[in-house]
Amino acid sequence: MTLTTRAAVLSQMGADRPYADSRPLSVQAVTLDPPGPGEVLVAIKAAGLCHSDLSVINGDRPRPLPMALGHEASGVVEALGDGVTDLAIGDHVVMLFMPSCGHCNPCAGGRPALCEPGAAANVRGELLSGARRIFREGEPVNHHLGCSAFAEHAVVSRRSLVKIDPDLPFEEAALFGCAVLTGVGAVVNTAGVKAGQSVVVIGLGGVGLASVLGALASGASPVVAVDLSEDKLALARTLGTVHTVNAADPDAVDQVRALTNGGADFAFEMAGSVRALEAAWKMTRRGGTTVTAGLPPPDAALAVNVVSLVGEERTLKGSYIGTCVPSRDIPRYVALYRQGRLPVDRLMSGVIPLDDINAGFDRLRAGEVVRLIVRP
Repeated sequence: MTLTTRAAVLSQMGADRPYADSRPLSVQAVTLDPPGPGEVLVAIKAAGLCHSDLSVINGDRPRPLPMALGHEASGVVEALGDGVTDLAIGDHVVMLFMPSCGHCNPCAGGRPALCEPGAAANVRGELLSGARRIFREGEPVNHHLGCSAFAEHAVVSRRSLVKIDPDLPFEEAALFGCAVLTGVGAVVNTAGVKAGQSVVVIGLGGVGLASVLGALASGASPVVAVDLSEDKLALARTLGTVHTVNAADPDAVDQVRALTNGGADFAFEMAGSVRALEAAWKMTRRGGTTVTAGLPPPDAALAVNVVSLVGEERTLKGSYIGTCVPSRDIPRYVALYRQGRLPVDRLMSGVIPLDDINAGFDRLRAGEVVRLIVRP
């Protein structure tokens, strides 16, 4: 039986700003087909506004349209498709924006974040099964990264969900599906930062500040936070970062190199900017590692000095979803949060209703917020 619900649907990219006026996201009635085999109907309780959503709205990362956006969310299981036996109605879950089939080469090698069928389904705007379950006036609407979480309800693959304890607040739980998984995972999994190693993080959005938290929890020292916003630098200091540098300073690279005794062991670029990645490369010491989890437009390219790459034994690494194994990592990060070692609740900038989502993206683009949470 189909379900009528509300969702934020994008029909055209590249709308004029401010979005509060042009309203690229239309919150409207859609219908959901019931979950098919291996799928789950989830009542969305909280969803975070992320730059990955913004990059679809502004056209930096083209996706098939129309599309119901949203990929960082938590909710409650309301119905189960055939074959889903390890979840029950009423379970609390976090959504994942990369479903893993469990059978392709990356999945078999323990790297579900690189699932090949999952990536292909995301590009096509489908669920992992190849189906579309969202319809508007009888016409199909594409799924955003298998989630489409800016909505009251969503049908998703079972492989896009991780069960969580019901006492974890929904607003905080939502952050673990993207910001925390990506930011902390880049530090812990991709880079393998150890106690006493130096870290610099460029770009203090939700993912960047989660990386700062991950570095501090790992015992890195010193940890240097870099951003254009003095407010975000101040927030980084309240989280435990001793050293901060404004990226607008002409000598920002020199400042970081001085604070890290010639360059950081690990430099993390989380701004989605080639210019920021170039700065991260310059802030990395000889023999060090530069990690990027930012997603600039698809045509962005980086020029690397090969002599430095070889002669200084440098490493340049990409990190997607924090090189995560979600069923392993989310419970670990939640446990660290409960211990007070990952205060991810400090990343929340406020809660807004679904109808205010366009104005929320204006605030995100202006750098006024870290993570705004939508409550349908």
